[in-house]
Amino acid sequence: MRISFLFLTASLCALVLLFAPASEGCGPGRAYGKRRPPKKLIPLAYKQFSPNVAEKTLGASGRPEGKITRNSERFKELTPNYNTDIIFKDEEDTGADRLMTQRCKDKLNSLAISVMNMWPGVKLRVTEGWDEDGHHSEDSLHYEGRAVDITTSDRDRNKYGMLARLAVEAGFDWVYYESKAHIHCSVKSEHSVAAKTGGCFPANAEVILKSGATKQMQDLLPGDLVLASSTTDVQGPLLYSPVVSFLDRQPNATKIFYVIGTDTGLNITLTAAHLIFVSECPGVLNDSRWEKTAEGPLFVSLWEERPSWETGLRTVFASEVQPGQCVLTTQGRAGSKPKLSVVTFVEVQSSTGLYAPLTQHGSIVVNGVLASCYAAVNKHNLAHWTLAPLRFFYRFMVPSEPQTDGLHWYPRLLQWLGQMLLDAGHFHPWGIEHGQT
Repeated sequence: MRISFLFLTASLCALVLLFAPASEGCGPGRAYGKRRPPKKLIPLAYKQFSPNVAEKTLGASGRPEGKITRNSERFKELTPNYNTDIIFKDEEDTGADRLMTQRCKDKLNSLAISVMNMWPGVKLRVTEGWDEDGHHSEDSLHYEGRAVDITTSDRDRNKYGMLARLAVEAGFDWVYYESKAHIHCSVKSEHSVAAKTGGCFPANAEVILKSGATKQMQDLLPGDLVLASSTTDVQGPLLYSPVVSFLDRQPNATKIFYVIGTDTGLNITLTAAHLIFVSECPGVLNDSRWEKTAEGPLFVSLWEERPSWETGLRTVFASEVQPGQCVLTTQGRAGSKPKLSVVTFVEVQSSTGLYAPLTQHGSIVVNGVLASCYAAVNKHNLAHWTLAPLRFFYRFMVPSEPQTDGLHWYPRLLQWLGQMLLDAGHFHPWGIEHGQT
């Protein structure tokens, strides 16, 4: 019991020390101890959009998935909205404007409440919802029930800038003050929302054991020695690192994974928010700048015609990896150093099982590709140090009970603290699960 108390105390101290520099307030100041005033809402300017990225990018509503018609299988994804606090124009008189995805419906209903609170007696008005008549551009999200055009019921254009801000606060994934006549709002697809899951590998992903044999993620156990990097910056030789715990484990969950393929034939599959080590390597194989032998200070080549590590190694989210970049691969020998291999393709697929093993050294070789054990936050070193108390605890203590499925309580605590103390830009948009594990 005393050890558990000391572990919790050490964990909280580590979190305060590590996150404190990233937070903006460090009182005591003039307002120290007082309740923070309500957030000031700033209206969007005409033609402004939020977030400040294109609508169909990962950081906003994401790419279109194809038109939905009344005869298509995906029509069942649309649900009617009969909220009496919302006025639907429905100029087609077909009820089409009431049809939308569940996510769009939830955000719209939330916005309707905000509108009534901001302007008593005024309601939210939807002028365009799901479009089945082809009135929009070819890849419009209106065809999928993921977009709405809105005004206020009194059609007071002086309110539209603030209406756009309220839509942002209501949780729409992209809001655009598109026209003097309306505000355009859209949401991610239900499938991309299903991809929210921190960072994991699928059940059939394989690791390399000390015996030289491979083992699937679904069979991996704490205490197993798996191939990993000996250093946090992964510039050291490979070794066999013990699996101390699982940060997340959901055997029956089906999620969206990214498949990153290399020119060596080694492919790794992992979720969008998982961190992986990459390097820029333009013109890699037939470029005279790359030495055929490993004479660089940070790289020992196992194969010829491979780029040097001098190109700048870093961690990025799996969803950000691009063909032409390089990842670290290995032939599976402890004591050797991984080499840079060119990414030839990035694909998306659905797989079952979510497994996020944590090794003592914070990295792991999966399907021959070196990856971080961490996800959601964009800094491998920060994640490694904030999880130091957990690794220290499991190094000396054997859990009295088997680990339950789901997200481990310690990374859940880190997510909660991180969202309060770190800027949202540090997190992958699919990296944090809300209300689920």
